[in-house]
Parts: sequence; C-alpha cells; structure tokens
Amino acid sequence: MKKTLLAFASVALLLSSCNNSATTENTEATATETPAATETPAATEAPADANTAVVTLNGGDDMKYDLTEIKVKAGQTVKLTLHHTGKAPVAAMGHNFVLLAQGTDLAKFATAAVAAKDNDYIPADLASSVIAHTKTIGGGETTEVEFPAPAAGTYDFLCSFPGHSAMMKGKFIVE
Repeated sequence: MKKTLLAFASVALLLSSCNNSATTENTEATATETPAATETPAATEAPADANTAVVTLNGGDDMKYDLTEIKVKAGQTVKLTLHHTGKAPVAAMGHNFVLLAQGTDLAKFATAAVAAKDNDYIPADLASSVIAHTKTIGGGETTEVEFPAPAAGTYDFLCSFPGHSAMMKGKFIVE
C-alpha cells in the first residue's frame, strides 16, 4: 500500500511540475503575443511625426498575422512594413497585405484573387476595391507600402495568397 501511494505521489508531483512549466511557457508566449494584438509596435518604432503612422506586420509559415487590428488616425501617412517571418518560398507560402475599401466583400475578393497570381493576387477587375497593397513575399523577405489613411471608419485587410484570407485578416481602424 505504501509503495502504491508513494508511486501515485511521485507521478502527481512529476505531472504537477510538468504542468507548471507548460503554464509558464504558455504565459510567456501570451506575454509576447499580447503586444502584437495592439495597434503598432510603438515602443520600438516611433513615428517621425504625428502625421505618420508606422506599422510593422509579421506573417509566418503558420498563416497568421501577428496583428488582427491596426489603428491609425485619419489623414496620417501610413508606412506599413510586412515581414515574412517564415522560411517557405513565395510559391508555397507567399504573403501580402491588402487593404480593402469599405463595402468590399472579403470572401469574393479572396476567391477572385486565386486567379491573379501574376498581379500579386490582386484581381484586375477588383483593383478599385483596393486602397493599398504590398507585393507578395516569401520566407525571410520584407516589403513596404506607404499610403494616406482613408476616411475614418473600419476597413478589412487580408493576405490574398490563395487560401490565406481565412486566417490572415484583420480590421484597419481609422479614427
């Protein structure tokens, strides 16, 4: 009986210590992801002036942006840098940033984008629905786009590489 209790106590202690380290790892991951859900990495990149919004957006091989919400002020110049943090080549796991005009059907746009490989997955017949976009990049690459923030409101942004918009999308909020 003593051996059985000792065995159960040892297993419980072992599982408890493993669970605590997993919790610590999850807490640390959450702590590093939480700032990513904010507007911009303002602590690391201060805008040159109040009329400029500097935004850094990261996307990796897991088909996720690190930001799902970006906030800027109406009239600001937006300087957006897109980093592909993964390793997969552009043909297999390309990423871009596409800011859509209000009222644009995101699903319809994403479906049409599949056939627009030669135009960075921006369908020519829906080009008027795009406020700004980057080129499509592969693992380890970076691209930038600069554009004036549109009128106050909420806009959709997405990666238009085939199949990515289901997970790689967010809200671009202009205050």
